[in-house]
Amino acid sequence: MSNQTSLTAVANRPTGSSASRRLRAEGRIPGVLYGHGMTPIALSVERRDLRVALSGPAGVNAILELSVDGSTYPAIVKELQRHPVRRTVSHIDFQQINMNEEITVAVPVRLTGNAKAVLAEGGLVDAAVDTIDIRCTAMTLPNEIVIDVTEMQPYDVIRLSEVALPAGVSAVGDPDTAVVTTLFQSKEEVAAPAAEADPAAPAAPAAE
Repeated sequence: MSNQTSLTAVANRPTGSSASRRLRAEGRIPGVLYGHGMTPIALSVERRDLRVALSGPAGVNAILELSVDGSTYPAIVKELQRHPVRRTVSHIDFQQINMNEEITVAVPVRLTGNAKAVLAEGGLVDAAVDTIDIRCTAMTLPNEIVIDVTEMQPYDVIRLSEVALPAGVSAVGDPDTAVVTTLFQSKEEVAAPAAEADPAAPAAPAAE
């Protein structure tokens, strides 16, 4: 299976805020597993085990063999809730999946190549989004969407409809969404610092 890794969970965790705090203090993360046709299962996973399971090339998009009290479910991470300050995972939602059915997943965007024409004009290439929502089966789920910017020209925009996707993968969203753009400083932004730093500029007359 694509991007598959194993993770063990314990079912029938106590629910409620105080019980969840105790679990987190013990190094466990409270969560839930749900899916079509199944009763949601309240569970918990070891924080270290989750970190290891999601540390591979697929990251949070790893296809998991989630073992829960002797039963195994193919699953993905649907949502990670984090502490607002420490950013540690405080709760996790797993979704059971059918390996042959399409799912919607947010996949990271990575730019590759060197847009020489843009750089020559003093510009920069910028990813307008961090992720792209795609639909595919678990078997065709890519780790990332790679976009080659080598041929970009000044003021070019790569839109969602123009992004090359792997076979079996389709984008979700407005086809006109800007995914990659080029950025340039305006002449006023460039001229203002230069004028401030010009030692030859005449001094303003002293106030009387």
